[in-house]
Amino acid sequence: MGEWVSVARADEVLADTPLVVDLDDGTVVLARVGDDIVAIEDLCTHDGGEISEGCIVEGAIECPRHGARFCLRTGEVLSPPAYESLHIFPVRIEDGMVRVCDDRWD
Repeated sequence: MGEWVSVARADEVLADTPLVVDLDDGTVVLARVGDDIVAIEDLCTHDGGEISEGCIVEGAIECPRHGARFCLRTGEVLSPPAYESLHIFPVRIEDGMVRVCDDRWD
């Protein structure tokens, strides 16, 4: 498994507001879903646009370019035009910090 990296304070992650953070050679979107914080790659699988510019509604994020919707907990596509799921990163909270594991290459 990849290395765990501190990327933000947990209190910086607000409900319904994507937070973009750096992780190694890319960006990751943090979002709060209920009491949990999730991390997804900042990349719409439909056309490669930044998913972080989209809006979060009821546990899903919608791409601002073409309207594809994805579940924030699972990355699963909820509506086209995307057909490939988003990459979800493992997240843990330690001492008030959000730590993300970059497992893309495992």
